[in-house]
Formats: sequence, structure tokens, C-alpha cells
Amino acid sequence: MTAVATSSDRYAEQFARFTQQTTLPGALASLRDDAFSCFDRLGFPTTRLEEWRFTNIARIAEKPFVAPTTRTDYTRADLDALHLPRLGGPELVFVNGTFAPALSTTDGLPAGVRTRSLATVLAQNHDDDAAAVALHLGRLARIESQAFTALNTAFLCDGAVVEVASGVVVDTPIHLLFVTRSGAAPVLSQPRVLVVAGAHSQVRVVESYAGDGETPYLSNTVTEVSVGDAALIDHYTLVREADAAFRVGSLHVTLGRASNFSSHIITLGGAIVRNEARVVLAGEGGECALNGLYLANGRQLVDNQTTIDHAQPHCDSHELYKGILGGRSRAVFNGKIIVRLDAQKTNAKQSNKTLLLSEDAQITTKPQLEIFADDVKCTHGATVGQLDQDALFYLRSRGLARDQARQLLTHAFAADLLGHIKVEAIRTQLDAQLLERLPVGVMG
Repeated sequence: MTAVATSSDRYAEQFARFTQQTTLPGALASLRDDAFSCFDRLGFPTTRLEEWRFTNIARIAEKPFVAPTTRTDYTRADLDALHLPRLGGPELVFVNGTFAPALSTTDGLPAGVRTRSLATVLAQNHDDDAAAVALHLGRLARIESQAFTALNTAFLCDGAVVEVASGVVVDTPIHLLFVTRSGAAPVLSQPRVLVVAGAHSQVRVVESYAGDGETPYLSNTVTEVSVGDAALIDHYTLVREADAAFRVGSLHVTLGRASNFSSHIITLGGAIVRNEARVVLAGEGGECALNGLYLANGRQLVDNQTTIDHAQPHCDSHELYKGILGGRSRAVFNGKIIVRLDAQKTNAKQSNKTLLLSEDAQITTKPQLEIFADDVKCTHGATVGQLDQDALFYLRSRGLARDQARQLLTHAFAADLLGHIKVEAIRTQLDAQLLERLPVGVMG
């Protein structure tokens, strides 16, 4: 009912060739086969499904995406041309989903931290270390009901593995940079990210996704994060895909006892972008923060789907997503907080706020609570509005031009969310982009 027959056949042919060309350890080979069976059964989601009701991806389902070829001609100058923030620390670069060691560096990492290419790890089939990594893959990202996660898992090949030993504190952000460059044909890039933080460790991980060229491509990414007891992870996802690109990215996180996880998903590019974040507070006393900022213009579509599952008592979660929409852009926010029966003393707050800078921009927002415990504090809400005309008038009466006044108020709208960003290079660049950005077709 939800499948597109032609695309299903096309990916079956690609999967057959892929399995002949790649070898995985036994458990992962079985997972890969099961994943494609799930994708073949599910097909691409349609608007008949509740979670996809406002996001039509027919353009993705119908386009003949192909596996990308390895690009060895990509240079540091090509990376610099994308104007991504330079974090000055360890950086793993992937081009069209394949690790590019010549563009990467692991300098500055303390003992007890390893950042590696997933393909390199999986190639060590009989190594105990590879077996340990294989045990984590697919444990959090479920394939049974998520078509894009199943598709990524079926074509499991390369990506990044970040492991932080217990008690290790990493002061410098670890940057994972994924670049897609299409050729004559539209390509499908499907990197995988695995982050495992041991007990009492601390680490900051930045995932950047960018692309260039006018040929459409699909970036289908899956990230799994395991947060050990009393560990702290500060995680960033920067989406700067090309204007013609499509992206579906999912983040799957589980928290141990008394651990802390914060996520910041920032979307600035892409024709259709779907960001999914699924967090399970699996240990008592855990704390989670989900922050999102999305800027859209033209006919862009940005869809944010979040689930925070309070599975244990005495856990806190805080969620704030803000959108700035201009032109004829559209956005979707569907945020769900689940409080399980035994998750007493839960404290959960969720908010979605959207600023419309055009009469034709639209947002569909649906914050949700599912509460099965009785001793909890949970709030949720959503607001949608335009720039305050009185504030605009006041600023213009003080000598600011119309566009300057709009830019200042737009920046002020996003200011509290920018304050949550702890990586200075990211905050500085985003701060500048907000001041420069004035979508066409504005009101006021």
C-alpha cells in the first residue's frame, strides 16, 4: 500500500550488486538482509501514514538515485568553498559517503578516544574490536517500521565511529563532515554514525552535512548514540545541503543512569529535509535537551519529528524548536513526549515557536504528550506569528532601515536558542547568517 513498485525493483537490483561486492561480519550481514526485507515490505512512506501526512516525498521515491562513486578528486579547496565552520580540532571527512583520509585529521585527541572509519572497522572481520562495534550497530535504530532507516542499514558500508572510554573528558569538538557531490546522475549517499561514550566521560560531537552542484541527490543518514552512566554528550547536526538536495536524517539515542545528552539540529539548506530525533531515557536520573533551529525560504520543506521516551523515573527533558520561514516555504513539527508507567517524578517541557516572514509560508505543528504515570510535571505548546509591527515601527523611528529592523527582530527571535550552542565557531557563523538572511516575499 505504501510502496512504489518501480523504486522497490530498482533498489532490489542495487542491493543484489551491493551484497556481492561487500562482506560484513555474520551478525551484520544478517542485519543487512533483514533491513532490506523491511524496506521492501514498507516501501517509501506516503502521506497516508500519520507521521508523513504533511510531507510528500514522491519526488524522492520516483527519482532513480544510484550509489555514488568514490571521489578522489575532492580537495581542501572544495571543502573551503562550502564555507562550513572550521572547528580547529579532529575532523573526519567523508565524500559521497566514503572516508577521505587525505582530508581528515585526528590530531588533538586524548588517550582513550578513537575516531575511525566504519568501513575500516568492519574490514577487520575477526577482530574483537570490530565485533564490539558490530554489537552496537542497529541496536538503537530500529528497522521494522522506519523505511529510510531500513534502507540505510541495508546498504551499510561506511561512516564514522567515535568511542570515548570511561572517565575520559574530550575538550575539543570532534567534527564529522559529510559532503555529497553529484555527477550526471542523482546519487544516494548513506553514511552511518556510531557514538559510544563510556561511564563518566564527556564529549562534544558535531556532524555537518553539505553538498554542491545542481543535480539532485539524497542524503539518507542514521546516527546511533549510546550515553553511558553519568556521561555527558553535547551533539550538533548542521544541515547545509545543496538547494536541489533531499535529506532524511535520523538520530537515535539511549541514556544511562544520571547521564546528560543535548542535541542541536540546525537546518539551513535542502529542498526537502526531514530530521528525526528519538531519545530514550533508559536510566534513572537522566537529562535530555533537544534544540532545533530551521530557516527556510523559496519552496523548501523542513520536517522535524522528535520523540522523547521517559522510560525511568526522576528524568528531565527540555525541548525547544524554532523556525523562521519565508517565501512559499513549509515546515512540519511533530514532537512527542512519552512518560512510561514507572517513570514517576518526570519533568518534561516542550515548545515549538515559528516566525512567518511571508504570507505564503506555512507551518504545521503538533506537540504531543502520552503520559502513563501520575506524579509528573509535563508541559507542551506551540506558537506561530509574524514580526511585531509595533517593534518594527519603533526601530524604524530610531533610524533603522526596514530591512535592518526586520533582520534585528529576526535575530532576536532566535537569540535564546543560539545561547544553547556551546561551540563558538558554530554560534558565530550562525549569528552572522541570521543577520544576513532576509527571505524574499516578506510581510511588514
